[in-house]
Amino acid sequence: MRDLIHERSGIYFSDESMELMVGKITDLMAERDMDSPVDYYYLVKYEGEASGEWQHLLNAISVRESYFWREIDQIRTFVTVLVPEYARTLRKPLRIWSAACASGEEPVSIAMALDQEKWFDRIPIEIYASDMSSAAICAAERGIYKERSFRNLPVELRDRYFTATPDGKSEVLPELRRRIMWRRANLAERSEIEYLAGAPFIFCRNVFIYFSGSTIQKVIKTYEECMPSPGYLFLGAAESLVRFTKRFRLEEIGGAFVYVKD
Repeated sequence: MRDLIHERSGIYFSDESMELMVGKITDLMAERDMDSPVDYYYLVKYEGEASGEWQHLLNAISVRESYFWREIDQIRTFVTVLVPEYARTLRKPLRIWSAACASGEEPVSIAMALDQEKWFDRIPIEIYASDMSSAAICAAERGIYKERSFRNLPVELRDRYFTATPDGKSEVLPELRRRIMWRRANLAERSEIEYLAGAPFIFCRNVFIYFSGSTIQKVIKTYEECMPSPGYLFLGAAESLVRFTKRFRLEEIGGAFVYVKD
């Protein structure tokens, strides 16, 4: 089961995290009144796509831990340094892709930062956001968040871009949410991300930490072949491409570290 998940999604459960995987699969089996792990494995392997069980499994194992204004130094560099540079030679709409966007906090943060600097009024902008989990994308499209998502967002931005819901949550303003085009896409499937990977600005943060080296290599190869030059790739602080590519060089731009494809 671990190998099947790795092959189809890129997510790799190490020996230390096998208990977590088994727990999630056991919960799914219980919901389906199944006793045999072998039977569930064959269901996923041979009937998973047709029955929808593969997507249920992806929803169960996907990580949706995110929050607004996370690693904000990179977003500031993007909005205040890289977007002005791009705008000076603009030939087509500025395209941004938030890969593995979970429940949407990252692309919404990008949209807020762009709106703060009035970029939506100055140039055409396309923001794409994707995740392999259909449940995550559904949550992102709804745009309703619990308190935990706001732990790093300044109060004035929360007051400006969100409204309170009757159940004590907060909903992002529809006009901001409409700036983002949501997609279900699996990073391990090149055919699902080729168009998205043509963006000159890709935020792919805190996802490679869940991938094996072979999957990272596969995804980076797609980025190498599809991104324009120059292209700017934003990774999480704990992630590095040193072992995987020479096409991207790490640069410090505006106080943030960015991988640049020449």
